Amino acid sequence: MIDKKELTAVIEKALEGSKMFLVDLKVSGDNVIDVQLDSLESITIDDCIAVNDAVHEAFDQDVEDYELTVGSYSLTDPFKVLKQYEKNLGGEVEVLTTDGRKLHGTLTAVDTEQFTITIPTKVKVEGKKRPEVQDVEHTFKYDEIKYTKNIIQF
Repeated sequence: MIDKKELTAVIEKALEGSKMFLVDLKVSGDNVIDVQLDSLESITIDDCIAVNDAVHEAFDQDVEDYELTVGSYSLTDPFKVLKQYEKNLGGEVEVLTTDGRKLHGTLTAVDTEQFTITIPTKVKVEGKKRPEVQDVEHTFKYDEIKYTKNIIQF
């Protein structure tokens, strides 16, 4: 069976100097390998082929007997790594919290421990009859959410 740490090192080396990064790597018990990449720009088929070739150079397919798939991460899939949050800073996101709240807002801040979304919310302002819409910040630690994903609008 292929060692996941060795495989990760090979993939990370293949990605060096590019704007791509590894999002997910799965290796099943019968050596079916699924590599998911993302990028600060776009990912082409040639990018995926380059990573595919790097894995094939490092691991002899006749000896290891593996099946390999290299692809780009979908726009509609939940974020899995910090770089995806950083990439989507300023974009519209949907957050599902562990307590079941589903929120839509703009991703306004990201660091290694938490992220912030800003949501337009009607707020009662003292001295006014009607509530006003104001941007309200909501900050979450990563373990307080089930997922965060892009909202695609046309």
